Amino acid sequence: MMQVVRGAREMVAGMTPELKNGVYVFCAAGDRDWWALEPLAMFREAEGVSLILEAEAARSAGFSVDAPMAMITLNVYSALDGVGLTAAVATALAEAGIACNMVAALNHDHVFVPAERAAEALAALRALQASATVP
Repeated sequence: MMQVVRGAREMVAGMTPELKNGVYVFCAAGDRDWWALEPLAMFREAEGVSLILEAEAARSAGFSVDAPMAMITLNVYSALDGVGLTAAVATALAEAGIACNMVAALNHDHVFVPAERAAEALAALRALQASATVP
């Protein structure tokens, strides 16, 4: 059974960041049948539907792939009402000069970072985790 954590220190200490395979891009669906594109994620905004697609699928569909992103999954079951995980992650990456886009799902949070800086971002997040586990 999964243990859901709410406290910032507990969430950061348990996040165990994992770099996932693949390269992704954020796209505006426009008038395309976006469901057929099999997005990793979608979000309906006032301006239209935003998608996160695998880069090759996006390229094949005619989308720009100028900003390739890597995905790092935070493998902690953070509560939806937990406070501090996103702030800690974004701050650690900002201090390293790495842009990030956070996507929170029901079970885990996912961090999208520029693909060329993925290893550096993973190292920064592992250092953050280690700092939270020191008594």
